[in-house]
Amino acid sequence: MIIQVNDKRREKQFLDVPKKIYKDDSNWICPLDNDIRQIFNPQKNNFHQHGESVRWILMKGNEPIGRIAAFINHEKTYNSALAAGGIGFFECIEDQEAANALFNTAKNWLADKGMRAMDGPINFGENDNFWGLLVDGFTRPSYGMNYHKPYYLDLFQNYGFKTIYEQITNYLEVNKPFPERFTRIANWVMEKPGYRFKHFEKNNLQTFAQDFMEIYNDAWGDFENFQPIKMDTIMESFKKMKLIMDERLIWFAYVNNEPASFILILPDANQLIKAFNGKMNWWNGIKFLMNRRKVNRMRAIVMGTKKSFQKHGLESALFIKLKEYVLPLKQYTELELSWVGDFNKEMLSIHKATGAHFGKKHATLRYIF
Repeated sequence: MIIQVNDKRREKQFLDVPKKIYKDDSNWICPLDNDIRQIFNPQKNNFHQHGESVRWILMKGNEPIGRIAAFINHEKTYNSALAAGGIGFFECIEDQEAANALFNTAKNWLADKGMRAMDGPINFGENDNFWGLLVDGFTRPSYGMNYHKPYYLDLFQNYGFKTIYEQITNYLEVNKPFPERFTRIANWVMEKPGYRFKHFEKNNLQTFAQDFMEIYNDAWGDFENFQPIKMDTIMESFKKMKLIMDERLIWFAYVNNEPASFILILPDANQLIKAFNGKMNWWNGIKFLMNRRKVNRMRAIVMGTKKSFQKHGLESALFIKLKEYVLPLKQYTELELSWVGDFNKEMLSIHKATGAHFGKKHATLRYIF
């Protein structure tokens, strides 16, 4: 039986489904319940200003055995050739009939609203969190990255989903020197007249947010179905990052005072919340703050360089600036570079130039009605 989530009891069941499915999987780390709740809260997620969402759970007797969410981003949907809605937060036991019931429920809701396809698993928000189906590299996920059972791919493909692009995550060993050519280019860039590099400052949030928006919208503007990021989305994201953020892990490059490039990196909060089982109560909050220095992994959330400054080596210089800060700390050992679409050859080339190695692969899939 499929039940729509419309009260606290059903919401709790929705949140508890993955806790049951992954209870014996030592790699899985439970996302914070509140992070999931906020996505479906119009007061917390500004995507509701131009979209809508719904959630369901699949029950077997009194036991929830699956869940799914469906959503429509009206701004994005009607700017593409095919009106595609989204599905996400899919979890299900290893049972194709159960999965089909969830997929059908989402498809019918989206079709009734004029959609002609559904993409998933994706997020009702920016693609730096909860995006893609894990298909390779079933190791512990970093904060915000999806983790799935290997059989999930069969559930999607047997229903009729086809991969539309793959998302590559690479890993960089912090204490391993960069390749000689990469370092030489970075040093040359940092000495060029008019080139300036500055780390993020919380006390100057508005300025850095504006610079971030300017660079991001220019860098990504040519990609298919791109929607410019808005200031309220950026401010909302920075607010969420505040608890874990280290200002000197976020770097900007300026050319003759023009914002040109950035890299946004956060300590991996998943190393702190693994034992929380999704609950961020006051005691877990204290433990979170007390143990921040025990985190030894970082995640590069997003990078961007304006089109006019691409191939200038700015990214190399940003990595060197990052390393100048990180190495003396003797805290971090690994940097996760996640994720880059297989269509983004420029960024994948940068990953390769750093000496990074393959870590994971997610897939974004589409089902055409």
